[in-house]
Amino acid sequence: FEGNAILRRLVRIGVLDENRMKLDYVLGLKPEDFLERRLQTQVFKLGLAKSIHHARVLIRQKHIRVRKQVVNIPSFVVRLDAQKHIDIAINSPYGSGREGRVKRKRMRAGGKGGDADEDED
Repeated sequence: FEGNAILRRLVRIGVLDENRMKLDYVLGLKPEDFLERRLQTQVFKLGLAKSIHHARVLIRQKHIRVRKQVVNIPSFVVRLDAQKHIDIAINSPYGSGREGRVKRKRMRAGGKGGDADEDED
């Protein structure tokens, strides 16, 4: 019976609760339930991004990983078991990766990098 497979899949991605595994509850699902499971929404809800738009930019620029895999698709559907493994990528300048292009350029030019608010006495 294919209904059980649909129910298991909806529970696995986190759209349906385990105690509501009946086809009647599937008919009550809203599009917002599926939109909440997108990586873009999850990154914003976890506080890794300042806005939903910032979350999309971070994902497209490969700053976000799910487990060990860097994901650059904002519409990636995050499963329940992978939700707690969303993090900044290892090689990202936001994480512990090397500095960004502008900071490296400033370090080469002036010796110090990234400090725009230096006091000149």
